Amino acid sequence: MILMIFFTLLTIIISFWLIPRLLSRTSIGQFLQTRWRVIEEAFHAHQFYKVPKFNNHMQENQLFHKIVMYLNSLPSAEDLDYVNLFSGCNNNPNEITLVINNDQMFPDVFLGSRVYWKLDKDCFVLKIRRKEKRRILSTYLQHVCKVADEIDQKKNEVRLYINAENDPEKNGRWISTPFKHPATIDTAMIDSDLKNKVKSDLELFLKSKSYYHRLGRVWKRSYLLYGPSGTGKSSFIAGMAKFLCYDVYDVDMSRITSDSDLKLLLLQTTSKSLIVIEDLDRYLVEQAKSKAVSLSGILNFMDGIICCCGEERVMVFTVSNKDHVDPLALRPGRIDFHIHFPLCDFSSFKNLANSHLGIKEHKLFPQVEEIFQAGASLSPAEIGEIMISNRGSPTRALKTVINALQTNGGKTGTGHRPGHDQGLGSGLPRAPRNLSHSGSIDGLVDLPSKLTHSGSTRTVDDSSDHSGVFCMDNFHTGKELKNLYGLLKNRSRRREGSMDFDGEGKV
Repeated sequence: MILMIFFTLLTIIISFWLIPRLLSRTSIGQFLQTRWRVIEEAFHAHQFYKVPKFNNHMQENQLFHKIVMYLNSLPSAEDLDYVNLFSGCNNNPNEITLVINNDQMFPDVFLGSRVYWKLDKDCFVLKIRRKEKRRILSTYLQHVCKVADEIDQKKNEVRLYINAENDPEKNGRWISTPFKHPATIDTAMIDSDLKNKVKSDLELFLKSKSYYHRLGRVWKRSYLLYGPSGTGKSSFIAGMAKFLCYDVYDVDMSRITSDSDLKLLLLQTTSKSLIVIEDLDRYLVEQAKSKAVSLSGILNFMDGIICCCGEERVMVFTVSNKDHVDPLALRPGRIDFHIHFPLCDFSSFKNLANSHLGIKEHKLFPQVEEIFQAGASLSPAEIGEIMISNRGSPTRALKTVINALQTNGGKTGTGHRPGHDQGLGSGLPRAPRNLSHSGSIDGLVDLPSKLTHSGSTRTVDDSSDHSGVFCMDNFHTGKELKNLYGLLKNRSRRREGSMDFDGEGKV
């Protein structure tokens, strides 16, 4: 009898332990479990807390971003009824990211208490039992921030923000994407000493918060990158962002509607950010015709009172020629560090050959160096593209570079021959010159002889040391020489026919 009672009790205990676990794996069990939680929560009073994506000043709420990271890391995200799955969000096709839907409860357990999150458009709502809020609210939010910071530190991810949103219904203007640019400061085609100075300056900036505050200055730093197109300014910006691990905010000035709009964009940037305006000189030229953003608005953006609304920022501006920029925009305080990006010289060329072709020395290097010393040059981007296209044959690549440098030498005035018209594109045949009746040849420069006339006769006045011999450098085509020969022959026939000219050289 006792044995039967024991087995009966054991069966009941096993049933109570086993049946719920079996039911939990079925839809009936999930339904009953959900309903039980709803009934249980109905007997408790709750407190609700909202975490909006933007604050009243249209600045991004960092807590909102940390909550997103925290919730996506929880195992319970996989238990939701509907979950969005995204792959390759961080340029890693094997990484799967979970993103919860709007109007869906997201449960979490902390210190034995159950809390719920709900995403309502651009706002998270935290639901917590009122009797437990004093016990767990503060520590729970600290836990959320700590976990999010650890995740962020492990990812070490830099993001690129662009002001692509123009919808007035939305609070924010920035959209972002992972920034995976491979460039570094060390790969820039500038002087190695200058690279080290920039690194030291950035490292010192990161440690200078208390120093800036003691001076009464906003903790920010600004750089001007200037030089021709294709010299690596944008890649250097990417290297700075990776060195600092700062997000990049690329300001598209063509999408700015007013000075206030520009200020709003600055307000919506975060700390530890690199704020970039490229081709500032080109925009300032266009700005003179446009009424969108004034010069005063740009200057206030660079170092106005609005800059005090955020710290630990680095501002970078790029121009092709800083001589075309108003000196007010370049004064100390607005621009702290000027970095010149020149066209490629022989030293930079050797670095490109080493990185692109894997060669440190070559028999063609002396010829390349001689061309560079003569003044010819190309941008690092142009030379690099030639080397990439011919990377299978270093010799062919170097020969192509030599041809390009020689061609460019004529375009830029390098190796300019006497008598060339600098107003025309070099390398193009010039139109035949017109011969005027005043006795001079229009369009020819530095001719060794001039045709003149006096009274009724024309003579050739030899005023040079070439004894009347025309230098072929002064003629670009055989057609011009033929035309000149025909003209002289016609004049000889006219003299034989006793044709007279008046004092002004007219027939």
